[in-house]
Amino acid sequence: MEHFGYLGKILEVRPVLLHNLDAEMQKRLGRSGVIERVAEENEATIHRTLTILNSGEMSASHVRGILRTTIAAHERAFLGFLEIVKGADEFERAANLARKIARVGKGFFLKRERAEEILQKRIPGNLLKFLGIATIEEAIRRYDVTELFSALRFVESDDWMHETFEIAYSDFTKEDFEERDVEIKVLGPAWQKIAEVFVAKKHHNVSHLKEFGVIFLNPIKENVSGKFLRDFALLLHYFHEIKFYSDLFLKNADGKNFADNLKALLRGDVKGVKTVGSGEWLIVQRYLAKEDPDDPRLFLPRVNPESLHWLRGERDLTLFEAPEAKLDLKLWHNLDWVGGIFKDDGESPVSFDLEDNAMSLVSFMEGKERSFNYHQKEAMWTKIFMEYVGGEERMEKLLIENFDKGIIKF
Repeated sequence: MEHFGYLGKILEVRPVLLHNLDAEMQKRLGRSGVIERVAEENEATIHRTLTILNSGEMSASHVRGILRTTIAAHERAFLGFLEIVKGADEFERAANLARKIARVGKGFFLKRERAEEILQKRIPGNLLKFLGIATIEEAIRRYDVTELFSALRFVESDDWMHETFEIAYSDFTKEDFEERDVEIKVLGPAWQKIAEVFVAKKHHNVSHLKEFGVIFLNPIKENVSGKFLRDFALLLHYFHEIKFYSDLFLKNADGKNFADNLKALLRGDVKGVKTVGSGEWLIVQRYLAKEDPDDPRLFLPRVNPESLHWLRGERDLTLFEAPEAKLDLKLWHNLDWVGGIFKDDGESPVSFDLEDNAMSLVSFMEGKERSFNYHQKEAMWTKIFMEYVGGEERMEKLLIENFDKGIIKF
């Protein structure tokens, strides 16, 4: 039970749950030794990483500290590299770099003219007032329609948004969609107040519209160490999240209930599955631990699409090299799922994931000193699932095929 106990501590589940799961997955898929291999790879990766960082001490506080320090150093190097990327400011340069290194293909997105039609049918009075414009036709002439669309949630009422969504999205068919690249836009001066509201609410400066395949950078400078690298990783994550949802749109394109399925995906409807049988895995679309650390689903086998998007976004970032700027982030490659239990006064979990540690650095710099590990924990479950089913592409296929069910059965 050694490997089951080791991973059980990190995942905060009973070793017997992993033991029974492993037995069932061996029986159903014929793959043996998965828990043992993941446990050994995790331990070896921790040892290798701490050796690279010259960390002799193994207390939880020391390991967290050296990981934070490394994030800070790598962010400084990253910002130094951005100085030689083309662009008017660091936000334009970040957008240009993201376009270059995000490894996603074309997606299946709503045609831009459909956004214009929605705005013409449902005149957004508050938006026009905010812009000081008399007609929606003039607004569409002067501004990018996706920028107009992204601003609606900050200036129109919730009732207006819900009613517009139900009316406008209920008749869409696959003919309203087209294949095109994911776009990234830096919002201009006209949207400064809205950008400030977004950043104050979300605590990061990246937003997106899945159905239109557009990512927005809100150019609000946040001078806290860790925030820029944290948000740039999130930006790359959104490229992959948008592509994943595009694949879901395409999967449902020929179905009779296309519009209903589209609305459910955009609302983030989650099947209320909270138990699993033998050989079953939950599909969990959110980070449950952020909302309720006692959620019963946290103690069940699960796979999280968010972990797949982070895996790919962080891979884009960490495998990108810029020798001319001495930028090398490979240390963080494939650490998204890696975590361990270290001792201080008692035993304490430590995440080696880039995003968790960037968030922890931000918290430390703001005097809160909170450490994060929820990305790592979900990623470890996803890593285990991926090992059982035979790799990343097979995992994604199973997620897309079973997304609407909320559960994967073997």
